[in-house]
Amino acid sequence: MDDFELQLAAFSAQIEQELNERRLSFPTVLELSLRIKQLADDPDASLHDIAAAIRGEPVLSAKTVRMANTVLLNPYQARINSVNDAVARVGLAAVRCLAYAVAAEQLAKDHRSARMRLIASGLWLHSLDVASWAYALASHLKVSSADSALLAGIMRNIGQFYLLAKASDYPALERDMDRFAEFVAAWDHAIGRAVLEIFELPETILDALDDAGLYADAWPPSDLNDLLFIATLAAETPNPFETLLGNTRRPELLKACLAGADESEVKAVFESARKIKEEILAAVCA
Repeated sequence: MDDFELQLAAFSAQIEQELNERRLSFPTVLELSLRIKQLADDPDASLHDIAAAIRGEPVLSAKTVRMANTVLLNPYQARINSVNDAVARVGLAAVRCLAYAVAAEQLAKDHRSARMRLIASGLWLHSLDVASWAYALASHLKVSSADSALLAGIMRNIGQFYLLAKASDYPALERDMDRFAEFVAAWDHAIGRAVLEIFELPETILDALDDAGLYADAWPPSDLNDLLFIATLAAETPNPFETLLGNTRRPELLKACLAGADESEVKAVFESARKIKEEILAAVCA
């Protein structure tokens, strides 16, 4: 066996052991997201406690303040300069989403390999694209809460991010990115579900992120699962793993899914949603 085969086998064994023992070893940035999530769920925790945890991560601190000062969340433009005030402005749901987004962004940058970093950056951009479309469509169609849709969109590829983070310990894997993409596809669902369960996300979001749920082929989408499916197809930035696997037909699939809907109605919805999408994308990326 060459180095690629040896490291792929070792990586598979590590992942299988972590799943069997229900003990995933999180990168530090994901541990912070979990900590903020636990604080947000704790009725005895104050906004001050949550703000203190956020201040421990400079990037998250800066992004929380910037998000609080966007037109979307601060239409009257009363300048916010402190993390405490920013948390109060954006709310706990948005803080959770932002913590996950910052963790994913840092995972994307935390690769010694230029090729892996390129894949991770592409996955980060795709996840943001999906999340912002999900938020925008939910805001317009009222299918689910926009915050839940944003969170579901950001977390949709968490298994792939986790595997990418772990892959930095196995440098030989970058020699064959097509086979590495096949490996990620094989483990993505199991790892993603395990991560989501550890984060104790609501069942509605877990169900929406379960790829076993098929699109109901109706417009408008009737639940978060269908809405997330449409948002994934609408994303203009491709998932790099899908590209490596040759799955590049998202535009055609979106068109097919909307074939039975009134074309003018769908166009109006997407035009309106695009404006919201660009605002939330700017808020998360700021």
